[in-house]
Amino acid sequence: MESVQTAGVTFRDIWRAKKRITSVVEKTPLLYSQPLSDKAGTNVYLKLENMQPTGAFKLRGAANKMLSLSEEARKKGVATFSTGNHGIAVAHVAGLNNIPATVCISRRVPQEKVKKLKRLGAHVEIVGENQDDAEQYCYELEKQSGITVVKPFDDPEVIAGQGTIGLEILEECPEVDQAIIPLSGGGLLAGISLALKSVDSKIDITGVSMEKGAVMHESLKRGKPVVLKESDTLADSLLGGLGPDNRYTFPVVQQLMDKSVLVSEESIAKGIMFMLEYHKMAIEGAAGAGIGWLLGEETSRHKHIVIVISGNNVDHDTIRSLADKY
Repeated sequence: MESVQTAGVTFRDIWRAKKRITSVVEKTPLLYSQPLSDKAGTNVYLKLENMQPTGAFKLRGAANKMLSLSEEARKKGVATFSTGNHGIAVAHVAGLNNIPATVCISRRVPQEKVKKLKRLGAHVEIVGENQDDAEQYCYELEKQSGITVVKPFDDPEVIAGQGTIGLEILEECPEVDQAIIPLSGGGLLAGISLALKSVDSKIDITGVSMEKGAVMHESLKRGKPVVLKESDTLADSLLGGLGPDNRYTFPVVQQLMDKSVLVSEESIAKGIMFMLEYHKMAIEGAAGAGIGWLLGEETSRHKHIVIVISGNNVDHDTIRSLADKY
């Protein structure tokens, strides 16, 4: 076992999270993809977080944070800001535990996700044109009413919750030598990379983002969190800023990720359609980014690659339009 020192999160925290969230979170399948392995010329596995009850990995981090709250804090309620999946996770956990929940989102969030939030019983506040606007409003609610803000990524409990995916990957595929992980705020990649590299620092961690508005990718290039203009993208779940006071995900990603790659909209679309054609699953753009990137690679030196399929919250209209093109 190797010692990995990170900002505020430990390997033991991930094991604690695993125990805490067992009653809420599914252990998702690790699917060996024969068609993708054939195309890539190596062994490729898909970690199916799209099969969580909420349709995305975000349930893990939200559950770990909310279930760690005191009884008093739960009574006051929680609020969050989200491009959709994290808000859905918070609403789901809140419903199971009778915790009042408010979800602040921007006008860019697809209507399918907005409808799902309301069905789950959350109070939805639609604010501004991007996640930064929603975040600012969320913290105003915190000051006014004393509720707890459940951050989408930059929180030790959230990171540890997402890290439980890494534990499951190691249980099913201890030979893993590369993990391809959607990258936005960095909670998912930070948690998984901490779990994997605590066992073997040689495991390659590859973060995948869309070409436009890849905030973490650009922030790493500049050496500090930056703000970028958001653009329409199939990978809408990867939109959003890091926040100027980012304390956890930026330094962990900076330390543990081996490379960050950008994926074109066409490649993301091909990733979505590959999953639909060969595995009969509808996935969102963020989840298709890793497949799309690997399909574009000519060769790989890695023998056991795991791609994290982060979620399935995609509009039906999006699938129809892509089916007409590809």
